[in-house]
This record gives sequence, structure tokens and C-alpha cells, in this order.
Amino acid sequence: MKVEKLEFTGHTGEKLAARLDRPDGEVRAVALFAHCFTCTKDLAAARRIAARLSALGFAVLRFDFTGLGHSEGEFANTNFSSNVEDLVLAARELEEIDLAPDLLIGHSLGGAAVLKAAAEIASARAVVTIAAPASPAHVLSHIGADLDTIREKGEAEVELGGRPFVLTKQFIEDIEESGLAQSIAELDRALLVLHGPRDRIVGIENASKIFLAAKHPKSFITLDDADHLISKAEDAEYVAEVIGAWSQRYLKLPTLKPTADAPEGVVRVSEADPKGFRQDIVVDGRYQLAADEPADFGGTEAGPSPYQFLSTGLGACTAMTIRMYARRKEWPLSHVSVDISHDKRHAEDCAECETQDGKVDVFRRSVRLEGDLSDEQRQRLLEIADKCPVHKTLHSSSVIETELADEE
Repeated sequence: MKVEKLEFTGHTGEKLAARLDRPDGEVRAVALFAHCFTCTKDLAAARRIAARLSALGFAVLRFDFTGLGHSEGEFANTNFSSNVEDLVLAARELEEIDLAPDLLIGHSLGGAAVLKAAAEIASARAVVTIAAPASPAHVLSHIGADLDTIREKGEAEVELGGRPFVLTKQFIEDIEESGLAQSIAELDRALLVLHGPRDRIVGIENASKIFLAAKHPKSFITLDDADHLISKAEDAEYVAEVIGAWSQRYLKLPTLKPTADAPEGVVRVSEADPKGFRQDIVVDGRYQLAADEPADFGGTEAGPSPYQFLSTGLGACTAMTIRMYARRKEWPLSHVSVDISHDKRHAEDCAECETQDGKVDVFRRSVRLEGDLSDEQRQRLLEIADKCPVHKTLHSSSVIETELADEE
């Protein structure tokens, strides 16, 4: 993954700071991310979601709205409508570099903003909201008594998220007038609503209103005990994984083109965190997996270990080979399952091993065959298990060619 610093011109003509998370290799889709109210592009949840999506082949642009983070301008002069304008300008910036956004993602008030901006971003084919309010005016419920002061004096300093911000009367009036009902009803794009039932900032009822107002295709996923800011790493990673899997259907993500020496395409493994062992895996540009190590070895157990993946290949190939043979013979095999376990054994203890040096890998394979099969048929199917191509690959010597890839 590569993170690029970008700048583009916001609605006031001042510069907005952005980060573009690019994947290793081919860009399969482009996402535009809108952060939560008074947050920044560098919020932990935004960084984690962008990083995980990048590992899955997405280019993700996240930026600071006017007057926030590293962007120029005065926050006091902004409002919900100006945030929508900044989003549209961010999409145009992506178009200028041939990365027109396919997917709009918005967190909290950013979710409301992407719902509003979608109509002006023609390239976007899908929208995702995370803990979003059903109406922008929801944020006024957190201003409390300061709301009357703002109406009377034109502005007031209020504390939001533990930090002071100046809110003006024009901000209040704009957000009260900015409805979402029509924008949601006319979205005309696939919609994914993500929300935690224990969200104390924006209640789960907001997700229900958004979901019911939208037309199909639409999906709703609960985030269980996630907080409003999606502050836990595992929650942010889950959000990204759900978005990545859901996007397969609606964005029609391209596969990695096969070549003569790779007829099944390419398996891309990308390190998720240099401090751990988790690896994000994209198989042929279509299937998303994760590999990790057990906690005892310093991993987080976010996915199978490399040897478990190897066992998976052997087990799947064995079951497929048995099924193809039984189908061809028209034998009454109703179900087949295979248990695989892996261990290392000293070579001198392995009577069938060809080497006598060091340790060898031992895969134990237990095959279950169900159906009205004769003893002879069962024995024959057990013999066929050894004809599995992966079995042959593991049992014989393989050639592994390694090269250093060119920097892109």
C-alpha cells in the first residue's frame, strides 16, 4: 500500500488536504471517504478502513473538510451544504487523475453528506453509510443550551468531542433546511447501511429510517457493540471487510487477468500491519481472504495460518477429485468430507519418506464417504484421493521461482 499526499481546491477556493491510499498493483475500484462531524481524515477509523480497502484493491481518497485538520479555511464559515460541495469537488479531483470514484463512503455526518452528494457524482455506483444520521439536523441535539445563544448572538463557541468550535447562525439554518428524505428516495444506487445498535451519539433508529426510505438494492449490517467513532481496530477492519465483500456484487470488480504461465490468475498477498502477521489476500481479483498466525506466535488469529491454507487446498482438491470420479462412474455417493491435519515428523520416524534428513511435513487425511456404496467402491474412492493434483504436488518436488518485483 502506498499513501500519497494530495491537495485540491475546496468550495471557498482554499486548499484542502487529502490522502490517497493506493493498493499494491492494479486499482480495482475507487472509493471517496467522508469523515465524521468535526473529525479529520486521520481519525483512526478512517485510516484503518482505508488501509484495509487498499489491501483489497481499492484506491481510497480521504480528505479534511474546509477548516478541519490540515485543510485551509475557517470552520465557522462552513456548513452541511459546503461539505457536500467539497465532496463533489473531491470527486472531480479524482476524475482529473483518472480515478473517478465508484464508491462513496461516509461516516456519521459524512454519511449524510455522501447521500446528498451522490446525485452530483455520476461515476459513483454505490454508497455506504457508517453510523449516519437520517437527517443532518441530528447534530443540533448535541449542541444543547448553546443553540439558543447561537440564534440570539449569531455565533457561539461550543464543545464538540472535547474540542472547542465556533458555530454560527448560518450553520444552524443551513443544517435545519438540509433534508435527506428526497435524496435517499432518489439515490438510484446500491446502498449499504452500517450502524451499531449501541451507538450513543447517533441512535440505531437513524439507520432504520435511512434503510426504509431507500429503494432496492439496499443492505443493512449491524456493527454489534461498536461505538460511534468505530474506535476499536477490529470493528474498523470488520467494516472494511464487509464493504469489500458487498462491493463485489455492485461494483463488478475486475479480476486479475490470467496469463499463459498463470492460467488461474494471480493470488495477491499484502501485509496488513508490519507490527503483526496478518496478510490480506485477494484471489484472482474476486475472493477476499485473510491469513494470520495464532496468538501464541504473536498473531491475532484474524485468519487461517499458512499451513492451514495449504491443508485447505489439499482437502478441497481431494473432495473434488473423489466427487468427479463418483459422478463419472454414477456411484451413489451422497456426500464427501475430508479432515486434514498437519504436523512435522522427524525423517527417521517416517517409513515412507524419501529423505532421511531433518523433519518432513505430514498431512493426515481422513475421508468420510456417505451413500449406499459397496466396500469395493469405498476402497476405490479412497485410492482416487491420491490422484488429487494437489496431493501429487505436495508428494513430489515442486519448483518455486522467486523474483524481485519492479517498483511501480
